[in-house]
Amino acid sequence: MVHTFSSVLIIEDSSLMWDHRLPVSRDIAVHFKENHYRVRVYLNGSFVIASGLQHDGKGGFYIKLNKDIRKRLHLDAGDQVEVMLEADLSKYGMPLPEEFEELLKQDTEGAHFFDKLTPGKRRSLIYLIGKPKNSDKRIEKALIVLNYLKTTRGKLDFKELNLALKTNRF
Repeated sequence: MVHTFSSVLIIEDSSLMWDHRLPVSRDIAVHFKENHYRVRVYLNGSFVIASGLQHDGKGGFYIKLNKDIRKRLHLDAGDQVEVMLEADLSKYGMPLPEEFEELLKQDTEGAHFFDKLTPGKRRSLIYLIGKPKNSDKRIEKALIVLNYLKTTRGKLDFKELNLALKTNRF
């Protein structure tokens, strides 16, 4: 299922920070409800992100665009963006880095604790591991994450994990 539409990038003041959002009509969003609103987003015909449709509290939905995405696409508030959405039917709701996928196959204990996490926590860790462009860095992060999960028996404290990632040990 694919839906294509135009949207205008807006800034929403959420009292803690400014959110850059692409509004999505409720009529379009309801088509993705079965998949818990997880979508692959194509922006201006080329760029792809894995995302979830967020409720705006007014009956509509939106997609958050972080600074990196806006910078890569040279987008500012008020810009019109061509959007194509398709259901993300992947196991985790976003692409899994090859390096992490291989480590999960090899480390069954780490994979067990990873799979016990909530879907949102799993996606956060996948994003964290997949962010570096260098494969060696992705492997290093994945090893630290899996060792951390095994040591804590699956209890995830992001502050503690971030410290482990900064010091390259756990």
